[in-house]
Amino acid sequence: MVQSFLPVLERIGEEIEGLAGRGRPADYIPALAAVDPNRFGMAVAELDGTVYGVGEWQQPFSTQSVTKVFTLALDLAREGDSLWEHVGREPSGNPFNSLVQLEYEHGIPRNPFINAGALVVTDRLHRLTGDASGNLLDFLRTESANPDLDVNRDVAASETAHGDRNAALAHFMASYGNITTPVPTLLREYFRQCAIEASCADLAVATGFLARHGIRADGTRLLTRSQAKQVNAVMMTCGTYDAAGDFAYRVGLPGKSGVGGAIIAVVPGRCTLCVWSPGLDDRGNSVAGVAALDRFTTITGLSVF
Repeated sequence: MVQSFLPVLERIGEEIEGLAGRGRPADYIPALAAVDPNRFGMAVAELDGTVYGVGEWQQPFSTQSVTKVFTLALDLAREGDSLWEHVGREPSGNPFNSLVQLEYEHGIPRNPFINAGALVVTDRLHRLTGDASGNLLDFLRTESANPDLDVNRDVAASETAHGDRNAALAHFMASYGNITTPVPTLLREYFRQCAIEASCADLAVATGFLARHGIRADGTRLLTRSQAKQVNAVMMTCGTYDAAGDFAYRVGLPGKSGVGGAIIAVVPGRCTLCVWSPGLDDRGNSVAGVAALDRFTTITGLSVF
């Protein structure tokens, strides 16, 4: 049993410092393109909210697709299994912003973590709340115990200016009746969601409800135990774009990555993690982040396998 995660994190930080070939930041979003790919932070949060970190673990960054996990949980908590009539639970095998499968699958995205699926989930949460991005931000502020979390307006504007493919996805699904929010409103909510800034510490703590089988930081229940299992399962099979099999092989934990360079991961019943390093591989996952999580599960033996 690991007595303290800090020595493990310090060891990983030293190893990552010498890692060659850190990848490239997401250059198709201008606001992210200039971030130094060699930056690195990592945090581990225990079930009681105790958090350990190394590197730039308290540095805010653009969360991007990591927030899709929280939007999924908030919607699933409200509408339950009816959500799955509108979005699937299968790996896509295609890039995260692909339009290819939507036509022959009648506007139903493969899973909630590709862009099309996340647009559907955001649409449904917005229908239920009238403010999808605001509800997400309130949730993250509460669960992380950081009321200062906010949307980076420059990043949101940058994504809006370069959001033609997401607009195409939304309009195409709307043609099948699988999007009901007006597309401009939906895109605004979606880009605000992706432009939330948080640190490794914030995200590790905020993800804790998935390690606690659906229980929030204040002891109230967000998800049933079964729903928490479902979210973790979809993270395992679909959370790292079309590299989920390799991530499961190397890391062995449910995880969700974002093109801002972050990855969150869950050890059910034990702890949650967030690692951030902006250099990405060809599939959009942090090179140093995957390596760090690989080392974490190897050193500690904490894995779902």
